Amino acid sequence: MIFLDAAATTPVRREVLDAMWPYLTGSFGNPSSHHTLGEAAAAALAEARAAVAGVLGCRQGEVVFTAGGTEADNLAVKGIALARQAADPRLDRVVISAVEHPAVQESARYLERFHGFTVDVVPVDGTGRVTPAALAGVLRPETALVSIMYANNEVGTVQPIAALAELARAHGIPFHTDAVQAAGWLPFDTRALGVDAMSISGHKLGAPKGCGLLFVRSRTRLEPVIHGGGQERGRRSGTENVAGAVGLATALRLAGERQEDQRERVAALRDRFIHEVVAGVPDAVLTGHPSERLPSVASFCFPGTSGESVLLELERRGVVCSSGSACAAGSDAPSPVLTALGVPAEVAQTAVRFSFDSSVSQEDLDHAAAAVRAAVAGVRNLGAGHGR
Repeated sequence: MIFLDAAATTPVRREVLDAMWPYLTGSFGNPSSHHTLGEAAAAALAEARAAVAGVLGCRQGEVVFTAGGTEADNLAVKGIALARQAADPRLDRVVISAVEHPAVQESARYLERFHGFTVDVVPVDGTGRVTPAALAGVLRPETALVSIMYANNEVGTVQPIAALAELARAHGIPFHTDAVQAAGWLPFDTRALGVDAMSISGHKLGAPKGCGLLFVRSRTRLEPVIHGGGQERGRRSGTENVAGAVGLATALRLAGERQEDQRERVAALRDRFIHEVVAGVPDAVLTGHPSERLPSVASFCFPGTSGESVLLELERRGVVCSSGSACAAGSDAPSPVLTALGVPAEVAQTAVRFSFDSSVSQEDLDHAAAAVRAAVAGVRNLGAGHGR
């Protein structure tokens, strides 16, 4: 099996498991407990926080450990918007892009339904990019927060986050980015990016599912969305997942050590794969930005097919991939991301996404490209046969 669905999840790295193991076994203490086991857990949590801060270029106190990217997005969007509204009731608008992950979209819609916010959606161009001019067009004096993802989970388009964050900052508006898909591939220095909050999920870069974090800049108002014992400096209550935090910190460190080399190598393999797919299926439509895209994502529409049928044919040939976001699994509606790019609904339903981790090889992708050619031909021949 060739696994090309890394945007949905990645296998846990052995180094990460080794780092986590002590805190899943002997050092199982609660970091809030004032005894030897608890103090050992608290020390491990502090070390993990320091390691994450080193990768992100931020202070340790600006790192909030969560149960994943969805929780981090909820905390950022709801927490910052509600805190700013509490300080100034006139701040009752939030800005998101047309291609956000459901964790951001639904958090914004929650604010709309239950707290009287207006959600302003900034459009994207045909490649999925938000331009500074488009963002400027929706900012208002009442805007409490801007949330625009770093890289898209379906088409791989990378946003000009530093420029967008600078624009928001010039208007005095906090800027959050969902960086879940960017993890391990793009620069993460929060000072260079200029963001006020950033979400990361562990299972996208070799840590287990169920661990994530939110970077939130000092002095950024934040209302907690999970209440209880006041862990994480009162911003996220609940007994901390010490092993998960250690695993996430380890995965971030490992990704950062090899990021540039792996990015260039995988991007070259991605470009070769795109070329081979288009050569084999000449009417294939590459979606997303042609160059400003994640090195790990190649997404296509295959007009005249069913995306789900192509997926089944590919799996029969030993290639596992997806038709889009794993968080929209089971939906037969066209992807809102693709329709936001201007892709017709009937074409959007033919989408197939290939996403790689750093272990992908040229042999893997050459085999996958050949499988795509055969799978699309098989689906089309079957459709022609039914038509007769």
